[in-house]
Amino acid sequence: MGKYRGLKSLCLEYCGRRFTSQQLIAQMTSKAEAVQAVVAETASLENTFQYAVSLTRKQGGRNLAAVGFAPEARDNLEPLCRESGLILLDLPLRDHGDKIHTAVTPASWGLADTGTLVLPSADEDLRLATMLADTHVACLPASQIKPGTESIQDDLDRILKTEPATYLAFITGPSRTADIERVLAIGVHGPQELHILIRNDA
Repeated sequence: MGKYRGLKSLCLEYCGRRFTSQQLIAQMTSKAEAVQAVVAETASLENTFQYAVSLTRKQGGRNLAAVGFAPEARDNLEPLCRESGLILLDLPLRDHGDKIHTAVTPASWGLADTGTLVLPSADEDLRLATMLADTHVACLPASQIKPGTESIQDDLDRILKTEPATYLAFITGPSRTADIERVLAIGVHGPQELHILIRNDA
């Protein structure tokens, strides 16, 4: 019992610590890169789209999908794709499930202690985008980087109480497994690459 109280005390001390935005960004970056995610900072959503288009061309992809953004944001992405010879896939994505090269999505939170992204994923297109694309580019506002899961507990409680049948995706690095002869394989159950673009929204 004494050990439990000691552990609880440490947890409360950790949760009560105050981190600067730069400290959270640095920790998020370090932890995400440790699990083979690529992390970069970006000034705007437009820069994020430009990054995704450039990355898709570099990888030899022919299309990308953007899910979870306002319609006007997709309207801004379409000419970027057209100018680069890429196809912006129409929704629903179930019509393109076998050929999504790059998926661009927003992330609701980043958990700095593990480098994890959190995405409410009740929308089928968002689930397909984050599971079936070869490359996932996630746009994460710097203000939404939190120390750990405890920091978003109230938000998660609210979501689950108002939408009890919802989905929440916790994504840490690209898809990986070592189930087969303990050999690490990347991209078996999802994207081979995860790029996290931290957007300064101060």
